Amino acid sequence: MEPILKEKTWEAAMHEMLTQDETLPLRPHKILITTDLYLPSVNGVVTSILNLIHELRKLEYEVRILTTSYDNQYHHDTDEQVYYMKSIPCKVYPGIRMPLNYFHHEYLDELIAWHPDIVHSNCEFFSFQYAKKIVVETGAKFVHTYHTLYEQYASYLPLHAGAERMIALASQLRLEHVDTVIAPTNKTKEALETYGVKSPIAVIPTGISLDKFREPVDETKTAALRKQYGIENCRVLLSLGRVGKEKNIEELIRYFDIFLKRREKGAEPVKFLIVGGGPDMERLQALTGELQLTDRIIFTGMIPYADIRQYYALGDVFVCASTSETQGLTYVEALAVGLPMVCRADPALDGVVTPGVNGYRYVDAGEFSTYVNRILDTPPLAAMMQNENIKNAESFSKERFALNAANLYQTLYEKSDAEESMA
Repeated sequence: MEPILKEKTWEAAMHEMLTQDETLPLRPHKILITTDLYLPSVNGVVTSILNLIHELRKLEYEVRILTTSYDNQYHHDTDEQVYYMKSIPCKVYPGIRMPLNYFHHEYLDELIAWHPDIVHSNCEFFSFQYAKKIVVETGAKFVHTYHTLYEQYASYLPLHAGAERMIALASQLRLEHVDTVIAPTNKTKEALETYGVKSPIAVIPTGISLDKFREPVDETKTAALRKQYGIENCRVLLSLGRVGKEKNIEELIRYFDIFLKRREKGAEPVKFLIVGGGPDMERLQALTGELQLTDRIIFTGMIPYADIRQYYALGDVFVCASTSETQGLTYVEALAVGLPMVCRADPALDGVVTPGVNGYRYVDAGEFSTYVNRILDTPPLAAMMQNENIKNAESFSKERFALNAANLYQTLYEKSDAEESMA
């Protein structure tokens, strides 16, 4: 049987499958999502999973979620079909919890009896064991998204020596029997290949909800925030996200210091707004004091996610020095609001930042200063980059993300159906 996707676009195929199932090949209908991280926690992984679930349900898939509890109890959210397994805190990484039961429980029995077509795992630690068990019991196709390059987070692990080799071996063994691994970027795919992962790897960029970032900002609130942070009558470099060592914000602070010393006298004043909270905040604030930049660098601390669009509106240039991103959702958010970007050169930026078109990739302090000055002092260039970013953001929408995932599910399902027919 030839896959229908060879003959038409995925959107057209999906529409027909939703409206004329009796005339087209069967499609996977039941999707089980497993994850260590889920609501009420909020981070990039959780946001990605929530977007996928929401869009798959819009496409009329039946979706259930299996995760660890936010306390030491079992819970079943019947409205959202979320199964929370009893767990306790685990200090491997902030926010991670460890289940207390891997073997027999009514929730596992219920999900096995439900018989999912696809099990889509999203974490390599604890919930992966549940995903594997349910795949073995049901024969479901096994998909896994590799969200995190863990060597960038080695400082959080109790063992540092040989951590990269240990991570590579663990990833190889974990993903040995997965039908397909989803990598958010080519960078992640290449890392997995160097780890020795043999399973097929599909590159599917993580999508975000662009609706919030398409909304016009409240200028009154913007003015109030500018006054609150003392950034009136100046240009603003903006960093937004978790304030952790892996984000390399120290480099941005030191390069900003060099940038200020090279800035032409009489040019518009520039300040650096660091939005977000995290374990590296206190150290970075101390560094700011040592460099005598407390009047130029502002730390906002944690902000409500509902206000994130408003904070992006405060910036003139989005800056990032992280090389730990598998994709970097803040990159996509910056695209969506039209902020020109100056980011540390990294393969994760492939397809996101096109130098000279919607931003720049720097490799040292000199390039950082040159590119920031160029954008700030050339309004036509900044306007062009703004337009390019807003246009390019569409390819990272949550709708596109879900369609790509559904396309993969369908391909695996048709392959399985063909193999059974030939058996």
